[in-house]
Amino acid sequence: MRIVLTNSNGTGANTMGEVTFASEPRKSGIRAIWEKNGGILIAAACLVLIVLAWVLEKQEMQAGAVILFVLAYVVGGYRQAWEGLETLIKEKDLDVDLLMVVAAVGAASIGYWLDGAVLIFIFCLSGALEEYSMEKTNQDIAAILKYRPEEAVRLKGESEEKIKASQLQKDDIVRVRPGERIPCDGTILEGSSAVDQSTITGESIPVDKTLNDAVFAGTINGQGALRILVTKAAEDTLLSRIIHMVQEAKNELPPSQLFVERFEGIYAKGVVLLALLLMILPPYLFGWTWEETIYRAMIFLVVASPCALVSSIMPAVLSGISNAARKGVLFKGGIHLEGIGNIQTVVFDKTGTLTEGKPKVTDVYPAEGVTETELLCLAASLEKLSQHPIAKAIVDHAEDKQIMLEPAAAMQAVTGLGVSGIVNNTTCLIGKRSLLSDLVLDEEQQTKAEQLEADGKTVVYVEAGGRFAGLLAVHDIVRTQAAEAVAQLRAMNKHVVMLTGDARHTAEAIARQVGIEEIHAEMLPDGKLNIIKELSRKHGKVAMVGDGVNDAPALAAASIGIAMGAAGSDVALETANVVLMNDDITKIPYAITLGSRTSRVIKQNISFALAVILILVVSNFWGGLNLPSGVVSHEGSTLAVILSGLRLLR
Repeated sequence: MRIVLTNSNGTGANTMGEVTFASEPRKSGIRAIWEKNGGILIAAACLVLIVLAWVLEKQEMQAGAVILFVLAYVVGGYRQAWEGLETLIKEKDLDVDLLMVVAAVGAASIGYWLDGAVLIFIFCLSGALEEYSMEKTNQDIAAILKYRPEEAVRLKGESEEKIKASQLQKDDIVRVRPGERIPCDGTILEGSSAVDQSTITGESIPVDKTLNDAVFAGTINGQGALRILVTKAAEDTLLSRIIHMVQEAKNELPPSQLFVERFEGIYAKGVVLLALLLMILPPYLFGWTWEETIYRAMIFLVVASPCALVSSIMPAVLSGISNAARKGVLFKGGIHLEGIGNIQTVVFDKTGTLTEGKPKVTDVYPAEGVTETELLCLAASLEKLSQHPIAKAIVDHAEDKQIMLEPAAAMQAVTGLGVSGIVNNTTCLIGKRSLLSDLVLDEEQQTKAEQLEADGKTVVYVEAGGRFAGLLAVHDIVRTQAAEAVAQLRAMNKHVVMLTGDARHTAEAIARQVGIEEIHAEMLPDGKLNIIKELSRKHGKVAMVGDGVNDAPALAAASIGIAMGAAGSDVALETANVVLMNDDITKIPYAITLGSRTSRVIKQNISFALAVILILVVSNFWGGLNLPSGVVSHEGSTLAVILSGLRLLR
């Protein structure tokens, strides 16, 4: 595995531009050492040549010293010279590399061989250290590529065949032995195990998985052997989508970087023009010698170069993206990291976002003469064949309590109301109150039903043989972190809103639990879209948090769309700008804080870079600055802004 740093505008080592990932066979020996440390080795060789040349110069062996200085120039500066000329010829543009080489050659042309060589060495060393520093920002993100499974054991009947994981197709069946990496997204057909999902969701503790549970490609099987039904082809797995998002994030430059790169081209031309004027005018205006004039012009070329300015942004942005990736938050580009820091309003979908999206039985109230077990047996037996989420919740609850279900006959679904059937030779009904038209509740039962509905729960009534058997309450459980996340956002003075397609009384009950005051209920997708537009006009930039297909229009319309990674639909994941891989919505305040911090660091870096350029330019003409001091100060400021950006790794 290697990470290749290239430059979107050909500006060489001092510009952090496009980053691409490449997988290749592992290298060993000298070639591996060279690829990892080539920049440092070149700088070291350049330094050795400079020291030897300086020694010869001191011994007045001028010819030998010049030869070694020339070699130092070639060894340390050939890459910058090549890249600078390539940019000049192909793109008809000037860049920092060419300015540095011209300054070094100019210094040598008037006899300042050592000064020019020091410039080449420090520029070369600076580039090597920048690449090394930037490598740190890539490790956390690029590391995810190593989790891509290489092989899978596919079952054909009772026989096994080992194939590449990339060849797996939907509906294949694979076997995963203890300790192996799961090669696909799928559901468990046989077996149970604790699966380490940290690569996908960020959960530090393995999750127990058993029959019909979902598993993800790239996660690690624990102690049990599993048979898994493949539900998505290799290119559609959640891991593959994550890798795609990572590559997009690395290659998409934020607006501030795009502006600086446009500015750099104009600025570099201006520096060259001023340097030419400085080579001609001072002898006539100030009486300088030609040697002093050219020397000062060379220093100006160095200290006025925008190296630090160009490096002010991408190290910070990539460090922020890397930091977020470690914590299970994927940004699809630097533009979104900068953008999220300016968010004023956060809008939450309810189902699957503030809640878990999986209804559960919360209350069981049997009628007089009926036990809780009997009521659950009757209700679950009736709902056993239904695919409705509420039916599944009732069946799961009964099975969790290990209640044996009875066979049901003459099952008939009543659309939108419930189910009827025969259990133990008794005609039974289960569903909404309107399904049980002759049902009469006493005052206590009526009060209990109204109280449950006021709490936002769905009440299911059960009738057996014409008599009321009891009622069940089903509720979509609020995520444990929801109230904390909302409280943190409100503490940051962010406006928090809930959008949902559910009934208002259900929405209000959830909103009370999590602390949200503004609610928009019974909303269709186009209604959610209109609310996002209205909130944007009223409050400024809006972030929308959702997980379903119906949230996609709102996610797209918001300034920042945030999708739930584990629970989110494919459409939501593709539409969103930010993905929460472990569905932890407390990461939203963290992401906003990180975005604000990134913008703050970038502004600090740009201000520092411009201040250093101004001070050095003034010192060159009025403070007697020499070329080595100018080079050290200039390259030092470049490294300083890079190290400043690396603060965001913490």
